[in-house]
Amino acid sequence: MPTGREEIWRFTPIKTFTPILSELAGESSQEASAIDVDVKGTDGITVTDLATSDLKGLAETPQDRLSALAAADPQAVNRRLVIPAEAELAAPAEITITGHTDTISCHQNVVVEIGNHAQATVIVRHRGVAHLGENWTFRIGDGAQVTVVFVQEWDDTAIHGAQISFEIGRDATVRTAQASFGGKAVRISQTASYNGPGGNLTQLGAYFADAGQHIEHRLFVDHNAPSTESHVDFRGCLQGKDAHSVWIGDVLIRPVAKDIETYESNKNLVLTEGCRADAVPNLEIQTGDIRGAGHSASTGRFDAEQLFYLQSRGVEEAEARRLVVHGFFTDIVRKIGVPEISEELVARIEAELVESLGASTPLEED
Repeated sequence: MPTGREEIWRFTPIKTFTPILSELAGESSQEASAIDVDVKGTDGITVTDLATSDLKGLAETPQDRLSALAAADPQAVNRRLVIPAEAELAAPAEITITGHTDTISCHQNVVVEIGNHAQATVIVRHRGVAHLGENWTFRIGDGAQVTVVFVQEWDDTAIHGAQISFEIGRDATVRTAQASFGGKAVRISQTASYNGPGGNLTQLGAYFADAGQHIEHRLFVDHNAPSTESHVDFRGCLQGKDAHSVWIGDVLIRPVAKDIETYESNKNLVLTEGCRADAVPNLEIQTGDIRGAGHSASTGRFDAEQLFYLQSRGVEEAEARRLVVHGFFTDIVRKIGVPEISEELVARIEAELVESLGASTPLEED
């Protein structure tokens, strides 16, 4: 059990996460009824249930206590999705996890295997209320083109911890996105590694932390193959007393990883007093024979010059603030490139802004 003094837990409120950090005691038999998992858009996709014992060799090795508990739970909900080589999905595969109770904790493990040269979009939504710990493993074949989007739409009392792992094949192009808005406390640990040269990874994130809410994203990119790329861009807004966001971005460039390029960025916009944003970018470079490596992190309030410019042209203050925040997220929404998700994110951001800034009319997307 972590104490909070360990490096990987020092920004995490251990007491809040205790329901999913503790070993289950007599409640595991009820886990299957604690969440529903609905899979749609499965034409050409094989979906099978797995026993926990079947996960060995399929799922990524757990990296912390949360993921280890999920991987070891004999009552966990486990599934394997296989998208065959050369497949071109006409529509996104959508996986919706709906929680029904926060009185018991539950676990799930999902393995998604995407074949060589396949083209696919996978959307994962979390809704309802639950205390959920889970693992996701994405094995992406050579030359595949894949987009994976996670949307956290939890109710206010949900507690969620997840390990999400990507294994990227030779010359594959992978785009991931994390959109975190709901839940009392959410902690997402995302890792990526390469199974050959030429892999290209883009990781995007948008989050909005409200009063008393904890949203944490931890990323680790392991450049363990030459001629690979990774680009990380996470942006978040915070509002209300004790709103807390955490972003940890770790990149390891191994001696073998020559001719690689990487850049990671995190930007936070604080809307009210009493918020806290922790951002820690880290680079470990073990070879100098690379194209480029960099990182940045920033936290700030509204740009006074932007607000003055808009107000000097007759825009009301509340609407000016909405415009600034909307512009802050626009680039992330555009980069995700999935129309259904883009519309959802714009609507969710607008709802947050109406609540926090007092604007009464929706802002139309440009």
